[in-house]
Amino acid sequence: MIAILKREWKSYFQNITGWLFIAAVLALYGLYFLAYNLRAGYPYVSYTLSAISFIMLIAVPILTMRSMAEERHSRTDQLVLTAPVSLGKMIFGKFLAMVGVFTVAVAVIAVTPLVLAAFGTVPMGENYVAVLGFWLYGCTCIAVGMLASALTESQVIAAVVAFAFLFLGYMMNSITGLIGDHLITKVLGAYDLYTPLQSFMSGCLDLTGVVYFVSVTALCLFLTCQCVQKRRWSMTTKKLTTGMFSVAMIVVGFAVAVAVNMVVKEMPSSWTAVDATSTKLYSLTDTTKDYVKNLSQDVTIYVLSSEKSADSTLAETLQRYEDLSKHLNVVYKDPAKSPNFYQQYTDSAPSQNSMIVVSDARSRVVDYSDIYEYSYDYSTYSSSVDGYDAEGQLTSALQYVTKADSELPVIYEITGHGENTLSGGFSEAVEKANMTVSQLTLLTEDAIPDDAAAIVINGPTSDFSEDDATKVKEYLQGGGRALIACNFEYQDLPNFASVLEAYGIERVAGIVMENSASACYRSTPYYLLPEIESTAYTSSVTGEYIFAPYSEGLSYPEEAEDITYTPLLVTSDQAVSKTDVANAETSELEDGDIAGPFTIALAAEQDVDDGNTMKLVVFGSTEMLTDNADSIVSGRNVSMFSDALGQLAGDDGESTGVIPVKEYTLGTITVTSLGTLIGGLAATVILPILLIVTGVVIWAVRRKK
Repeated sequence: MIAILKREWKSYFQNITGWLFIAAVLALYGLYFLAYNLRAGYPYVSYTLSAISFIMLIAVPILTMRSMAEERHSRTDQLVLTAPVSLGKMIFGKFLAMVGVFTVAVAVIAVTPLVLAAFGTVPMGENYVAVLGFWLYGCTCIAVGMLASALTESQVIAAVVAFAFLFLGYMMNSITGLIGDHLITKVLGAYDLYTPLQSFMSGCLDLTGVVYFVSVTALCLFLTCQCVQKRRWSMTTKKLTTGMFSVAMIVVGFAVAVAVNMVVKEMPSSWTAVDATSTKLYSLTDTTKDYVKNLSQDVTIYVLSSEKSADSTLAETLQRYEDLSKHLNVVYKDPAKSPNFYQQYTDSAPSQNSMIVVSDARSRVVDYSDIYEYSYDYSTYSSSVDGYDAEGQLTSALQYVTKADSELPVIYEITGHGENTLSGGFSEAVEKANMTVSQLTLLTEDAIPDDAAAIVINGPTSDFSEDDATKVKEYLQGGGRALIACNFEYQDLPNFASVLEAYGIERVAGIVMENSASACYRSTPYYLLPEIESTAYTSSVTGEYIFAPYSEGLSYPEEAEDITYTPLLVTSDQAVSKTDVANAETSELEDGDIAGPFTIALAAEQDVDDGNTMKLVVFGSTEMLTDNADSIVSGRNVSMFSDALGQLAGDDGESTGVIPVKEYTLGTITVTSLGTLIGGLAATVILPILLIVTGVVIWAVRRKK
């Protein structure tokens, strides 16, 4: 076999075929590498590899067309068949030679993530999983092309047949999607070369994909052996016996390949799939694992999609959920077949790929639009995916449908004083935490209801009555929890201020202006980007940015006997509170201004009777709790709000178990103009031309000999 391998390997580089194949693959890769990675700054080579996967449909037939057909055409195949090497070794040697040629191209591709790493943070795990998937996909394509070459003695026909086979495998998912979910689609779907590749491109090292590619490769090599063996047997007198034997062997080969794939597919995804993503998109947190493993109720997750057309990332997440508990079942409902299925649970039609989580007690719709978070670039009118919230939404829905009514907290929004109401992402965050929001007008109530897990007072614009303020203070004195946001434009509210003053917190006069360029947004001094302290109230945003526009400062005693103060957001020491902003001439310190630094978000806790703990979170800006501010920092304001609300409404010492949104991708890298120019020329022009010229020179020299 080694002799065959060496002979075939040399033959590809002694003529132009091997050089042309490598040049074609690298030239196309270089073109997309320039567009996606160097110019757009994406740190993922999977984008480029996905884009060039179709080149294998063209390049592989060129590489494989002569592997078997040439010897059959020149009648040298009989010499090979009588050589002192088994047929299997001969075919495998030829296959390894072609894989070697392809591996040279992949080896060059494998260097490119290291090149990108010189310009920023690059997810090496995801990139090299994608490279591995592309290599396995290419090896399988080569095996398919080799089988096509064994079917005919014409190299042209072999190339055409190989292209047809590969094109069919590339498009099979789309073809079966058009046919629908039938037995025939399951049979045809067994030859789907592209879908297993997508898992690798998504950063998941999938054993089922590895087994699929290896089994299809082995099956194609086996069928190639059978084709060659068939010609050998056709020269004997026992045609019927040998023909039946060949058919039986082929049936056995198919059966073994199907059986192996079925066994691996039935294994838990925790065994077969390794999450190589830098942000751990597919991995489930311990909170989710513990909750799902301890499920005692049957829960069904209906996915409004056919299994073939489902979102692959979401499907992988759902598989991991299903593997955790026998009480959890995932069922795909094709809207084309059951268009009115959703009406059993909701009046409005959810979007494609949405989910309906159902238990005996209740149900919840998780709309597909809530699974991904997007950011928008208004200068280019384009959007990009920033966050993946499948685990957060699904775990929240599971908790909602399985908890007793008494376990679902109630949050009261205080109204009647011109307060802002929670809306958009902040309202959705409350729902995600499985809290019910009710509005409460203190004027019509004798006291804050006993079932209040927490209250929200969001930027009142008129003062509380003395009676209203007393009701809030009595609630807090009994171990209540409150989230209060202030509005710097309405500081003359003595009764409202008395609620904060009861716990030693005072509102600093004026609006905070930041004079540190790194601590404000777009050099606008009242657009604050404060430092985030590491606390339980800010656990998911530590090290990130919070946008706090139009904020006022908060002061509190340095020491208190029974109250614990925890600063959450702090300005730089260059900040100034402008007490007369209308007449201010500069953001710097002027007469009458107050020098910083300032705390603009604060938590206070106090132990009260009966072992309860009063908890109070105060924000210096009601604008922090708006979608406009939240969009500036890609959802970080909502994340901090969720952290704070979780600490307030959860049991003492515990949060509500909300799973934060996971980053979908790393940020883009910045490649210099010179680096883009040099890298683009080298990848798309210089290297491919050098390879082709080398091949032509070697071919010409050998021809003269």
